Amino acid sequence: MATLLRGEVPVILQPAGTSQYEGAYCPPGVPFKEVRRGPFDGKADIVVRPDADGELPRHMTFGGGAVVYEYDGRDNRHRAVYRYAPRLSPSHRGVMDGVAEVYAEHALKKGEQR
Repeated sequence: MATLLRGEVPVILQPAGTSQYEGAYCPPGVPFKEVRRGPFDGKADIVVRPDADGELPRHMTFGGGAVVYEYDGRDNRHRAVYRYAPRLSPSHRGVMDGVAEVYAEHALKKGEQR
């Protein structure tokens, strides 16, 4: 874990919860569980600073704003939990289309082996 400066709060990035993934894009043939997965899930070596009101930022963005994580409270270790927000992430549709291609290739290979 990184050394914390005064006022900083440790962060853990997690997969999307229901409020983040409900209504998110999921192509045909892809299990909906794939929608929950964010590219930085599990990352815990970052910190956030509260704003002047003492509130934590509602969103964290990565990749120039392509990937968005949304604040979802604190865990039992007092870390700020940010969950992947597929509906807010501009890169989500392209990533899911790539996942759909992988599932389709796997299904095709599985069908050829029978």
